[in-house]
Amino acid sequence: MTTLTNSRIQSIDLLKGLVMVIMALDHVRDYFHYSAYIFDPTDPNQSTLPIFFTRFITHFCAPTFCFLAGTSAFMVGKRKTKAELSSFLLKRGLWLVFIELTIVNFGWFFDIYFRSLFLITIWSLGISMIVLSGLIHLPRKFILGFSLLLILGHNLLDSVHYEGNLLWSIVHEFGIFQLTDRVELIVGYPLIPWIAVMALGYYFGNFYDSSYDSNKRKKLFNLIGISAIVAFIILRFTNVYGDPVLYKDYETTAKDLISFFNPSKYPPSLLYLLMTLGTALLFLANAEKLKGKVVDFFSTFGRVPFFYYILHLYLIHLVALLFAELSGFGWQSMILEDWMTEVPALKGFGYPLWVVYVVWIGVIVLLYPLCKKFDNYKQAHKEKWWLSYL
Repeated sequence: MTTLTNSRIQSIDLLKGLVMVIMALDHVRDYFHYSAYIFDPTDPNQSTLPIFFTRFITHFCAPTFCFLAGTSAFMVGKRKTKAELSSFLLKRGLWLVFIELTIVNFGWFFDIYFRSLFLITIWSLGISMIVLSGLIHLPRKFILGFSLLLILGHNLLDSVHYEGNLLWSIVHEFGIFQLTDRVELIVGYPLIPWIAVMALGYYFGNFYDSSYDSNKRKKLFNLIGISAIVAFIILRFTNVYGDPVLYKDYETTAKDLISFFNPSKYPPSLLYLLMTLGTALLFLANAEKLKGKVVDFFSTFGRVPFFYYILHLYLIHLVALLFAELSGFGWQSMILEDWMTEVPALKGFGYPLWVVYVVWIGVIVLLYPLCKKFDNYKQAHKEKWWLSYL
């Protein structure tokens, strides 16, 4: 039997780091690519394969990180009592919701009046942790059943609509609400099924117990991952169930590919989760023995994801201010009242796709030394409780 080793832990950090780095590409594209201000990159009628797949690869980021956050919670729980872990998850969840509404939202818009409030990635992680703080007290089988029920069955709710109902939007439907004459609330990440994704990740933490054979874990993860992807392909082709937006045959290869590989994200459909989490499990199954400088590089970001997330958001936006000023639009145009792609004054701004990739690489290169230093500090000061919130 092969027991859990540091390489296994590093493989989780590696996957976290990979999705965090890839995530930045989509955020750079939002601010810098000319097409972002003209059309949806996932629109088969207007997009191209390079533009679409620049967006597509970032689909794997949010569900993978949410799942691994649950797995990490299980590992943290091995050093704490259930009561201590529950308290930690509750407080960290509330902290993340607060950060989403303040520091993160300001990072997106640089608007001191907070005229647009987005409930998206960090919000969903926070709420999922709050829910998980209660779920961990229940039997393992119940956690698994709860997770699968919501993930597999939530698309049955796609036909349920309550116009203008904020509560229902928070539960399961993307929504935009005018809170005041000047403040708009956008619910981008409803709770279902995100809370189930984190809970499922927590359940899978059991497979990383030191007594669990690594070869058995690899076979199991490969089986589940392959099964999930096969299920995605079958359901996507047949349009039987699993996504509110059906796959459409456009009779051209490029458009067909865009339609096929673009399941719904807001909220993430069953097909979206089968595609993304299936791939994540395949990676986890086969990455345990990976080592080297490249692995160390990406793992660094995976060990300080919150620190990296905040820094990358502000750095990208600051660089966008500079580019807007140099291109004649003026830096003030990047002080946003709404999501950047919805601002009329920015129509015509932007650069070719290769510039997006150059800026993205530059952002990662600039952030790596800072993340490395912070990672070293965290490793050397594990006794500092407040570091677990960063």
